Amino acid sequence: MSIQVPSATPNRLRNAALAPIGDEGRIELVESRIVQAITAGAFTEGERLPSETELSALLGVAVVTVREALSNLRHRGLIETRRGRNGGSFVRLSHGSIEESNARALRLMSRVALADLAVHYEAVCGACAEYACQRATQGELDLVATVLERARGLDRVAWRRRITEVQLELAALSQSVRLTKAHVRVQTEFTPLLALQDIDKQARAATQDALMAQIRATRERNVNGSRNAVRETVRASARWLVSLQADLLAVPHDEDLRATLEARRRER
Repeated sequence: MSIQVPSATPNRLRNAALAPIGDEGRIELVESRIVQAITAGAFTEGERLPSETELSALLGVAVVTVREALSNLRHRGLIETRRGRNGGSFVRLSHGSIEESNARALRLMSRVALADLAVHYEAVCGACAEYACQRATQGELDLVATVLERARGLDRVAWRRRITEVQLELAALSQSVRLTKAHVRVQTEFTPLLALQDIDKQARAATQDALMAQIRATRERNVNGSRNAVRETVRASARWLVSLQADLLAVPHDEDLRATLEARRRER
């Protein structure tokens, strides 16, 4: 019998990814939000996105801005448009297209912004881990551990979705609504960058091992052990991303991004 991950996970990711943009309602930000949602697993292969009108209302931008953003995403091969009664914009999961979009975002991010995002992520995850040590039941931890173990052997896209689900469920075990919401927001923002690391099999294995160590520490009510597991995996990811960012900054054109990622993939 398969273990079912709670169905609320995609909805939490969608709500965070599609929160209002406000005055910064530019085409690039709309694109970024949708890519974040797809990478984090809020929308899966073949799933229909909300309509232009719905996205406009969710993101707080004009319909024409959403339309232009969707056009760009379609050109990049991330979505496809179907006509007719059951038509709309549908997700197309291509490893290359998603990776290049995320690599482009990493290259455009300043080193300070990347470090600050990692610090924010570590702080929120650490706080959730501390309260989960006090409040999680053994049964809840058994379920999360089983879901995590079954991530082994999945392809990179499915593995990242499963790992994100596990991270969100661990945060929810804090039983703090505010902390969990904060975790969902920063998880949605950071996941597209973390997904770049998934080309490295050793990094994937280290992430999975760190999450299992966090679950073990939570079982033992070991706050320091749980926080240390979070700290180690986040800081290792940040170092990896800084190194990749340096490589990406060394290539002048977008068409060179794929070659840079392929070179990283061949290293492992």
